[in-house]
Amino acid sequence: MVNPFVHGPRRLLLERRIFTLHAEEVEHPISGRRMDISVLEAPAWCNIVPLTPDGRVVMVKQWRFGVRKVTLELPGGMVDPGEDPATAAARELLEETGWRAPGVVQTGVVSANPAIQTNHVYSFYAPNVELAGAQDMDDGEDLEVLLVPLTDIPGLIASGDIDHSLVVAAFLHLANMAGGRLGVAP
Repeated sequence: MVNPFVHGPRRLLLERRIFTLHAEEVEHPISGRRMDISVLEAPAWCNIVPLTPDGRVVMVKQWRFGVRKVTLELPGGMVDPGEDPATAAARELLEETGWRAPGVVQTGVVSANPAIQTNHVYSFYAPNVELAGAQDMDDGEDLEVLLVPLTDIPGLIASGDIDHSLVVAAFLHLANMAGGRLGVAP
């Protein structure tokens, strides 16, 4: 199965800074059934697992409008047009937390939500991060910075304290680099 649906042209429904919503009519090639689908076009995103020399992850707490609660997450955000995802991850870390990454290593990439979204999320690991200054947050951001022991991460995921799927994916990528052990630095 390569592409079982016949796609019609996309119709623009809504355009915002962080995504564009399109509708598209598709037809199943076997049943002939037609349906309207929604597609969110979004730029690439990135996140980063920044680790201090003493084994703590620099994380952020922030209000998330979709779930209407404060979530515990990794620094990250949109990759600007023409920007390298690694550069974007280091930039987001510095802006959101004031911590600087002396170097970053890409650990993986996932589709954000392939059912309805076009974009990918690039995950990075940054060992030996250092505090460089104050936060420089975007309008609308209100981030609390926390230093969480890397060894606490598996329990925080299991308890649901970390429930952002893209954050969990980033930690899974890091665990794969560490030989399959979550909570252990590579």
